[in-house]
Amino acid sequence: MYHNNYTMLCDFYELTMANGYFESGKKDEIVYFDCFFRTIPDGGGFAVAAGLEQLIDYIENIKFTDEDIEYLKTKKCFSEAFLEYLKEFRFTGDIWAIPEGIPIFPGEPIITVRAPAIQAQFIETYLLLAVNHQSLIATKANRIVRAAQGRPVAEFGSRRAQGSDGAILGARAAYIGGCAATACTISDRDYGVPATGTMAHSWVQMFDTEYEAFKTYCELYPNNATLLVDTYDVLGSGVPNAIRAFHEAGITKCGIRLDSGDIAYLTVKARKMLDDAGLTECKIVVSNSLDETIIRDIIAQGACVDSFGVGERLITAKSDPVFGGVYKLVAKEKDGDIIPKIKISENTGKITNPHYKKVYRIFSKENGQAIADLMCVHDEVIDENMPLDLFDPVDTWKHKTLADYELKELQIQIFKDGKCVYNKPTLSEIRDYCREQINLLWAEVRRFENPHRYYVDLSEKLWNIKHKLLKEKGKLN
Repeated sequence: MYHNNYTMLCDFYELTMANGYFESGKKDEIVYFDCFFRTIPDGGGFAVAAGLEQLIDYIENIKFTDEDIEYLKTKKCFSEAFLEYLKEFRFTGDIWAIPEGIPIFPGEPIITVRAPAIQAQFIETYLLLAVNHQSLIATKANRIVRAAQGRPVAEFGSRRAQGSDGAILGARAAYIGGCAATACTISDRDYGVPATGTMAHSWVQMFDTEYEAFKTYCELYPNNATLLVDTYDVLGSGVPNAIRAFHEAGITKCGIRLDSGDIAYLTVKARKMLDDAGLTECKIVVSNSLDETIIRDIIAQGACVDSFGVGERLITAKSDPVFGGVYKLVAKEKDGDIIPKIKISENTGKITNPHYKKVYRIFSKENGQAIADLMCVHDEVIDENMPLDLFDPVDTWKHKTLADYELKELQIQIFKDGKCVYNKPTLSEIRDYCREQINLLWAEVRRFENPHRYYVDLSEKLWNIKHKLLKEKGKLN
């Protein structure tokens, strides 16, 4: 697969800070950054991690070209020594990440970067772009797929996506979230997301009659005949002409698609007409500005739908289109010690969790369900044989004590000394893993309205470090 050089896809201040670190002698200081998010889109109970593969590709292909250096010279704010340094710039640090497809929660580090200051700072923009976009779409797709209650969902949004990468990588993310297919051909070619599609209304309009359009299509594609029946009159001509075309072609495994109208009413009527004509295997596909709410509603109304095509409201995550991931400095190394750092804000939701950390997911030994996540200092060891107290992340007076549990560390190492040490799974493996991991969450966490708040707690050691830093900064008495 071709890899674009996105080295210059960065906020300009990444370069001014890099020049500043270089000129002030800080370029080689080792720092730690965390990527995390603060709020789950659509008020959901969890999000889905995605975008890691594109981050890996980006880091492996970072290279300032001669043209890049010449451009930076025109800005007249970078030293000659710094520009010479950029000619040999490579990432040499370490990265740990929660793998794609895993359910994630606010506050916990999705990605942790340990690297020299210039390198760790510089990759911020693309890292956030990759994680924010694909995690947003994977999360939205999973909501839509769960609303469909086992019916396949195809992503149909390329023409409404925000740019080519929005379409191509959006289809990839939607597949991770559980979509069965995409209308985006290049996403099939490059990532293996199955491409699907049959006809537009223009095909029907190109022929003298609707029947002729259907008949011709059945002759051309006898093994993939799904006919769009709402160009003129769904029940008056569309479905009857489709039935006639299927019968004359001897096709029984076929489909019709509706892209407008009262879906619940029309699909019920169309299903009866198809069944009465002996086409009981004919599938009904619906599209037209769908999302999880509309899909749940039409299913509840008794709609006879076999699969869904979902476009703009999926590919743009229209109802809540910003994921909100951030990238914050959490520690520095000095004389071999790791010094925790904290960002403080008048908005308490923006106060960061300091230090180089690891994240555990806690599972019940009784039923295997995920109970909570626990953020710890990197060198902490949790004894699974000892009771574990967890506190509610918001109402800290609420707590639970666990006695029969097991732990799984969520982050795994992706880069070591600048080399990728991660064996990237296939996209189908990520999709299957996503479904498996989401099924380990309690149903109360997975529900759409007022989901149960999943605990993401700090270990006592990390809690004490955080509050010590807050006291030192005068934010606690």
